[in-house]
Amino acid sequence: MPTLSVFLDVPLAQKLEGSLLKTYKQDNCPNKMFLAYKVCMSNKGQPWVSSVVRKTRLQIAQDPSLNYEYMPVMGMKSFIQASLKLLFGRHNQVIVENRVGGVHTVGDNGAFQLGAQFLKIWRQDSQAVYIISSRKEPHGLVFQDMGFKVSEYSFWDPKKLRVDPNVLLNVVEQAPHGCIFVIGNTGDCKLTQSQWARLMASMKRKQIFPFFDIPYQGLSTGDLEEDTNFLQYFVSQGFEFFCSQSLSKTFGIYDEGVGILVVVALNNQLLLCVLSQLMTLTRALWLNSPSRGARIITSILCNPALQGEWKHSLKGLVEDIMLTKEKVKEKLRLLGTPGSWDHITDQSGPHSYLGLNSEQVEYLVKEKHIYIPKDGQINFTCINACNIDYITQSINEAVLSIKGSQ
Repeated sequence: MPTLSVFLDVPLAQKLEGSLLKTYKQDNCPNKMFLAYKVCMSNKGQPWVSSVVRKTRLQIAQDPSLNYEYMPVMGMKSFIQASLKLLFGRHNQVIVENRVGGVHTVGDNGAFQLGAQFLKIWRQDSQAVYIISSRKEPHGLVFQDMGFKVSEYSFWDPKKLRVDPNVLLNVVEQAPHGCIFVIGNTGDCKLTQSQWARLMASMKRKQIFPFFDIPYQGLSTGDLEEDTNFLQYFVSQGFEFFCSQSLSKTFGIYDEGVGILVVVALNNQLLLCVLSQLMTLTRALWLNSPSRGARIITSILCNPALQGEWKHSLKGLVEDIMLTKEKVKEKLRLLGTPGSWDHITDQSGPHSYLGLNSEQVEYLVKEKHIYIPKDGQINFTCINACNIDYITQSINEAVLSIKGSQ
């Protein structure tokens, strides 16, 4: 008699965004291109890695003093401290007052998983989560799986081809009292002083709990402090909050994803209570975080010379991204492509919107074998001297063939 499988009723899950990469790999066209990599790419078409990381990795591998023991449950203490100083600044009031701490996590998604677990237990009256970012984030899946009611919004206005900071203000004013507010990718969301004051007042009045996402500090503007300046508004107004801080992209350590769940509390006693509960949850989730990526980052951040070298390479990467965007815009202008393409250079960071509609995106994929997401947000580090002419000519052809975006 045949044995029935316990998995008999398990259906296939819906295809994830990774199916675009799968389709690209199955394409036999010699001119095919993939412009949706999550990682930053070098001019040679390989994942970008800071030169100082390669050097530090070798030094660590040859260090005889390392015993490769399991990390503590909280993770590598020196890594957490160095990361917090990078995020807030060495002399920030939350560091001086000893009311900020963190837990070393498995990548940035690990920070959201840990934070969501904590909020599910300790904020049972706040089960509504609002996620607002300039792009589609995976965090919604984390909160949904834990039973939260999730609403997602985007800063990007596809009709006006710009980031609209009013979206953030409007969503906060519509959100219910005591909800959790996940704010990610704020690089292009420039609020005025009056808008910041309005936002702070609304969030305080409604007792909204902020949960920030810092996925690539320094990659938006090239200035590490400028990219996190917005946190100072919340610190100065006495907010308590969580923050997912990931440094994998800014160092080029993609396959050894390390992150931190940052906790800011009103005082040290409250901070210690929260961290103790997070450690209890960490034991159940992954027990010990991987150490090699954290060791590399800590070695660089704690050595002034190495940190200076890393900052220089990071600034060079950002300058290359800005130059690529300028070249793309200028080539489209010279081709006479209809519409204004200023929105390309108005956006910061490696991932930016082209401003194409879904039909034009489909045209690029099917007719030109240029693979980009349906929303038209591409990774500009995938564009280099070898492919920029083909890409811009293809965009021009798509816009002329299918009008409607500009």
